[in-house]
Amino acid sequence: MTELNIPDSLLIKKYVEGNEEALSKLINRHKSRIYGFIYSKIKDTDIANDIFQDTFVKVIKTLKSNSYKEEDKFVSWVMRISHNLIMDHYRKIKRMPIQRDTDEFSIFSILSDNSPNIENRIITNQIQIDLKKLIEQLNDDQKEIVEMRLYRNMSFKEISEEKEISINTALGRMRYAINNLRVIITKNKITLT
Repeated sequence: MTELNIPDSLLIKKYVEGNEEALSKLINRHKSRIYGFIYSKIKDTDIANDIFQDTFVKVIKTLKSNSYKEEDKFVSWVMRISHNLIMDHYRKIKRMPIQRDTDEFSIFSILSDNSPNIENRIITNQIQIDLKKLIEQLNDDQKEIVEMRLYRNMSFKEISEEKEISINTALGRMRYAINNLRVIITKNKITLT
């Protein structure tokens, strides 16, 4: 049996048994047809190459996990995988809004480093200090709920269990605390920025 006459199913079997060269033969046998199909749908060499590679990554994973069922011809199965990846590509493009520079928006704002500089960290720390001072002005029940929620990251369910109160009571105390904080901030003309 010459190399050209070896059926795909035998090459798959050999690959699953550990013969890496069998996969190379399969890819070489079908690459022009599969790549041509992908490129005809994408019309972009780089993206087509990526999808071609992703297709064979999926093929390899499926073959290695012994999940391949030889119901169809190998090439038909690979074409379906590449078709699904093409569809995924177009779905992803559809979800991604296209941004163009305008007076209100600069593409560089997306690329900028938003990590806080020293000035922003100082401001954030000062806001935290000011907020703690404001929380100290609340009554004990409200202060405790706010601290549990903000500083201990507890859910209202966890707060209600720890305090042995209903969730509605915990929510109510939080609502009153927020309203009272607004009153204190407005009365004292405080700006937390």
